[in-house]
Amino acid sequence: MHEFYVGPYRQMFLSEKRSEDDLFMIVVLGEALGVPDPAAFYSAELMPAVWDDFHAWHRRIGIPDSPLDHIACC
Repeated sequence: MHEFYVGPYRQMFLSEKRSEDDLFMIVVLGEALGVPDPAAFYSAELMPAVWDDFHAWHRRIGIPDSPLDHIACC
């Protein structure tokens, strides 16, 4: 039954998950990207969780090189 209900919408679910992940990256890396963030103290604790996906994220959103000066992933 799961495949019957989820199967036709699998692509939409993946697209929405990718959008949520992009928003999460912006929230976590916002202060480093120059966006004022009142919760930067709390989101700084999440940075190690996003380092592994940072390269794929900035390539996916259309930035060819690392947008952060202190992180050279490319």
